[in-house]
Amino acid sequence: MKANQACYRVAVMCRVLEVSRSGYYAWLKREPSARAKANAALLEAIEEIHDESDKTYGAPRVHAELEERGPQASLNRVARVMKTAGLKGVSPRKWAHTTVRDEKARPAPDLVDRHFVATGPDQLWVADITYVPTWAGFLYLAIVLDVWSRRIVGWAMATHLRTELVLDALDMAVARRRPRGVIHHSDQGCQPRFKGSSQRMRFDGSLGSPVSWMVRG
Repeated sequence: MKANQACYRVAVMCRVLEVSRSGYYAWLKREPSARAKANAALLEAIEEIHDESDKTYGAPRVHAELEERGPQASLNRVARVMKTAGLKGVSPRKWAHTTVRDEKARPAPDLVDRHFVATGPDQLWVADITYVPTWAGFLYLAIVLDVWSRRIVGWAMATHLRTELVLDALDMAVARRRPRGVIHHSDQGCQPRFKGSSQRMRFDGSLGSPVSWMVRG
């Protein structure tokens, strides 16, 4: 009622809410209850802890901090006060697996042997997949990097980890750079059919001279 006094007359609100005007004015002058004062002090402590955590702590962590600092309160009460005040923690991010090594697959020969050095462009490419968390779910990013220039020469994004994600990045790199004799090196993660699918590009006539691919996985 107090918040709406500028819009509605007190007498009208009292009639609608079926309370007496004298009771309403008496309530305005009444001191907050001991419980209300305690909740106000608890909320102040909660907000301080919540701000210190960059607004990441939820009720369990806030409660743990209050156990050391005070004031003391049960976890349920802390959760209730936080909910009333609109304070929330940040849920832990789900871990997204990108590539997983296939123990049954025979690894391709390692033509690099941890020697990631190139004397010119398009001699050695390295590839990997990462993920970007979004509100709608995970978005996966595949990239191909030229070791000599440290430039991303091919990339692709998708909402899945199927073979075409990796091949789209590889196709972009080949189309843009038109390499001759490049080694394409990735980790031993295994995308379904990636090894077999990438080998087909060795004989793709649209690429010009044969390209040497080394795909581990």
